[in-house]
Amino acid sequence: MLNRREFIKKSSLAVSSLTLGFPSFNQEPIIDIHQHTDYAGRSHEELIHHQRTMGITHTILLPAGTPSFGSSTHFGKSNGLQARCSGNDVCYDLAKQYPGEFYFGANEVPDIENAPEEIEAYLKKGAKVIGELKFGVEADSKPMKKIYKLAQEYDVPVLLHWQFQMYTYGYENFHKVLKKYPKVNFIGHAQSWWANIDKNHHDQSSLYPKGKVTAGGITDRLLSDYPNMYADMSAGSGLNAIVRDEEHYKGFIQRHQDKLLYGSDCDDKVGAGTACTGIQTLEKIKELSPTKQIERKLLYDNAKKLFRI
Repeated sequence: MLNRREFIKKSSLAVSSLTLGFPSFNQEPIIDIHQHTDYAGRSHEELIHHQRTMGITHTILLPAGTPSFGSSTHFGKSNGLQARCSGNDVCYDLAKQYPGEFYFGANEVPDIENAPEEIEAYLKKGAKVIGELKFGVEADSKPMKKIYKLAQEYDVPVLLHWQFQMYTYGYENFHKVLKKYPKVNFIGHAQSWWANIDKNHHDQSSLYPKGKVTAGGITDRLLSDYPNMYADMSAGSGLNAIVRDEEHYKGFIQRHQDKLLYGSDCDDKVGAGTACTGIQTLEKIKELSPTKQIERKLLYDNAKKLFRI
């Protein structure tokens, strides 16, 4: 039995999802490449409300892997992408309920038995991306190489969460992977990815560095030097990279305008205000993009091309 307050909340969310509607003919399309189902306990209704409130017209749902208890999930600590996110089946089912508005990715813990088979099963169903790969494994390990080969076979990008000594090890040598798999498009994401836009970022344990940025960091160079490297602008790490030095970011957007992809990756339920990193990033992109054409690339065109939406 719902109490009166819970009933009103759920009813208002349901009505809001309907009245916000999708799509509006005069609404500029926006692709959010990074969201999750059941993120920190958020309901599907709240997720839909969040996305529509922000004005998102297309959302890619990134699943977690199967719960497991080996070293790659830190013995269970990082199950559910360490955020209680649900897996392939849930993302697939929700995307099927909202065709054209929601899409799904494919994922699995890389070093468990039948991981490639599980990922391939959802690639065959139409998954747009492999990821979010957020596991305690070396980027160039045998299990990860099997996943890259699948990505090449099915022509889908791979989204990697980089976090020093926690997720996806070996960032400093990732250029070797990019060279080895030139036909696979990789998308960089998370703390270590964005901290390394700065040439002077030497303390890799600093995940949300502040202050002025000197262009030429590892991330900056990977985007410049490798056609198959892209960037996911989502989460607090992506927003921090923008606001710590907005003048630098204007140049960063100019340089990498064909490589940057908007994502939200926030567990907020409202889609507005200071608690929502998704809407803050969206507003900063609109504010700092040098031209309207570049803004549209970051919010729609680049993702449309990369994910074939």
